[in-house]
Amino acid sequence: MTEFVSEIKTIPHNEADIFEMLSDLSNLERMKDKIPQEKISDFTFDKDSCSFSVSPIGKIKFSIVEREPNKTIKFKADESPIDVTMWIQLKQVDENDTKLKLTLKAELNPFIKPMVSKPVQEGINKVADVLAAMPYK
Repeated sequence: MTEFVSEIKTIPHNEADIFEMLSDLSNLERMKDKIPQEKISDFTFDKDSCSFSVSPIGKIKFSIVEREPNKTIKFKADESPIDVTMWIQLKQVDENDTKLKLTLKAELNPFIKPMVSKPVQEGINKVADVLAAMPYK
């Protein structure tokens, strides 16, 4: 498994508010217009899953498989050409100061790894940026 870790982001809210928002994927509706349409299309979501098409990979669907209140949300790719897991980690350091980090693990074969590593790393950092900018109140 290849691991990709986002930059750590600071969110000026408490971890309970952030967890409540991120653990219900239907809240992504608020951020739909911030997703770059040239990279991601056919974005759909409900409380426990989201799916989208990524060029040139195709359709990917993530489902929440575990929620640890105010700490971690774990995802697994249901519809993906490769085995992928991802999780969001939250750590509150002060009343309205929470750190967010994304980790993604993917089963990449040695031929595809050099081609996709940079775009995946850039993508996970972009997702972290979007999550840090969400309106949590």
